[in-house]
Amino acid sequence: MKRMKVFLLSVCLAVVGMSLTSCSTKQHAINQLEDFSYELQYKSKYYSVNDWKDAADRFIKIRKNVAKHEMDYSPEEKARIGELEGECAGYMAKGVKNGFFDKLKGFKNEVVGIIEGILHSMLH
Repeated sequence: MKRMKVFLLSVCLAVVGMSLTSCSTKQHAINQLEDFSYELQYKSKYYSVNDWKDAADRFIKIRKNVAKHEMDYSPEEKARIGELEGECAGYMAKGVKNGFFDKLKGFKNEVVGIIEGILHSMLH
């Protein structure tokens, strides 16, 4: 009987632990997006071409991480994610507009394509 209680308690703790890990992971994805938005807002005007390449790659990785948990988000969380993604895309588009990408031939078109693709995927 004592073994059964210990077993059930272990199972309960494992279930609680997994559910807490799941919540922190989905929240972590939102936090990454939020941190990235703030970074773009306050630091992107000083970005080099390589910084912009890294930023584009990072945005895609963060977006994939958010998408992994898409079914777990509440409507409020989804609205916040959309707002943050829009802010990030806007800061990146502003970087393109301000000519930061003109230093590399063709890179501007690539970044514009990335931004358009991200915006397209957010709308569909």
